[in-house]
Amino acid sequence: MEPYIIKPWDDMLEEENSGLNLEQYVPPELEKLAQEVCRAYDISVSSMILITSKPDKGGAIWRIDTNRGPRSLKVLHRTPQRSLFSVCAQQYVLRNGGRVPGIILTKDGSNSVVAGGKLWIVTDWIEELTPVAKIDLEGAMTLCHGLGEFHHWSKGYVPPSEAGHSSRIFKWESQYEKILTKIGWFRHIAQLYRETAASEKLLGVLDMFEGQAKEMLVRFRASAYRRMVAKGEAHWGLAHQDYGWSNGQMGPGGIWVIDLDGVAYDLAIRDLRKIITSTMDDMGSWDLNWIRGVIEAYHRANPLDQETFELLWIDMAFPNEFYKHVKEVVFRPVEFMDTELGAILDRVLATEANKWEVLKELEKDKSKYAAGDYSAEEENIRAPYAYRNYAKGGRRVLPQEEPVTEKREGRNVIRLVVNPDGKAVLLPGTGEGAGSKNGKRKPRKEERASQKRGSRGLNRKPLKAEERTDEARRKGQDSKGRKEKARREADKKARDGKRKQDGKSGSGKSGKSSKSIKSGKRLKETPSAASPAAMSPGKRKVKRSPESGKKTGVSRKGPLLKQKKGLYIKAYIRSAFSAEPTQTDSQLQAEEGVF
Repeated sequence: MEPYIIKPWDDMLEEENSGLNLEQYVPPELEKLAQEVCRAYDISVSSMILITSKPDKGGAIWRIDTNRGPRSLKVLHRTPQRSLFSVCAQQYVLRNGGRVPGIILTKDGSNSVVAGGKLWIVTDWIEELTPVAKIDLEGAMTLCHGLGEFHHWSKGYVPPSEAGHSSRIFKWESQYEKILTKIGWFRHIAQLYRETAASEKLLGVLDMFEGQAKEMLVRFRASAYRRMVAKGEAHWGLAHQDYGWSNGQMGPGGIWVIDLDGVAYDLAIRDLRKIITSTMDDMGSWDLNWIRGVIEAYHRANPLDQETFELLWIDMAFPNEFYKHVKEVVFRPVEFMDTELGAILDRVLATEANKWEVLKELEKDKSKYAAGDYSAEEENIRAPYAYRNYAKGGRRVLPQEEPVTEKREGRNVIRLVVNPDGKAVLLPGTGEGAGSKNGKRKPRKEERASQKRGSRGLNRKPLKAEERTDEARRKGQDSKGRKEKARREADKKARDGKRKQDGKSGSGKSGKSSKSIKSGKRLKETPSAASPAAMSPGKRKVKRSPESGKKTGVSRKGPLLKQKKGLYIKAYIRSAFSAEPTQTDSQLQAEEGVF
């Protein structure tokens, strides 16, 4: 029986069970696997309660009651290597004093278990967690202060070598470019489906949002972004990527950050921007006091500088919320524009009414923060994971690394270097290679000629006298064996030819052949197997002897045939003709004067 592999189960339920809440369901095989994972820990489980699941991705969380207190059992839906990046990050933040659930180790001291093709972890279950008020400014400031603390604690994290790597720090510009491109898609879709209810309304606002995107992209390219990310990923630390009112909750000592399985290297203010713009969208208008309050609370925990504040402002001004709400039109254009898009656009436009008024006032706060030191670029970007579009448009490309000097069997190790644009460069070794005396590779033309000579046996070293004798004896034996084999094949073909000829004579269908022989004419049929024409690789030339005037059979290439599989074969034809000819062959040979 093959082991169970965890896969999304959102399409596994029967039609009659489609009314089930998929987020409260896991396949029986997964539940059984969860019980097996628990046996890897030094705990005794008395009960398991499914808290939630991700049926479209293959993840789930259980609360397990054990002899050591309540615990959380979680199967992470990403690859084990990528999930290990997050698990080790959680341990790093915890060691720095962060308020995140502790990782429970297995019996053998591991921080996780791999089962069913996924990574499993057991963590502390924090009983006292409660969400803070969402719209209330004080609750929002508390939430964002906790976010700043988390970002501060995550700085300096470097994953272990066996873990995967997750970084979005180099993707900002490409993300903006993608949104700008998709807005162009929205226009084409709206023009294509003009009969839908919201197509005209969508076409009426696209120019405005497209103009905002282009303007902010220009400002972004003029910002200090490139000099900032040159500080490296560990300098900036991790962004949660899904931080909000459910993943940041009040507990003992302050805000606790949970569900860290999606953390990645990034400029941390991306988390703060998402909270601000999504809350403004929920409120229906932009609130300057609310925005200033949460930024100030964040600043107290993780200080901002002018350059970081400018990037935060640009990210807020970019039409991220418009794109987030409208992008569904790409996947189901007719249904979406007929039933949902109209109301969505009304709400987005209502929120947009005072957005730019608030942003212009907020922009003045930049002077409140100290300027950052990004005068010199630092070459410590983790090259293999730099985003593929990072070197686009004249942006900095990492210099190629020098090849390592470690030798292996007389040659330098070839090193693969990946630039930030995603292109790989092979740096060849410079030491002596196999078969090279001076460490330089032969020209390709000379190399091919050498290989060709080797295939013909021309590159062999001269043999000594006794070696030449042994070689000649071996060749003689090989030639004798080939002659014997050829003779047997000729005998067989001659007998086959005789039987065929006898069969034709007995059936009365051989008159034409007999007439041709008696009249001295050459047969136009295929020569017999024992004749020179059958054994020669080319057409047989017929010459007359100057002494007797008789015809003699001569190979087109003389006594030496063409090279066959790297060997020259001498006297092959003569040995083949040593077989006794059949009666029909004798008559033909007598007429032609071959022998």
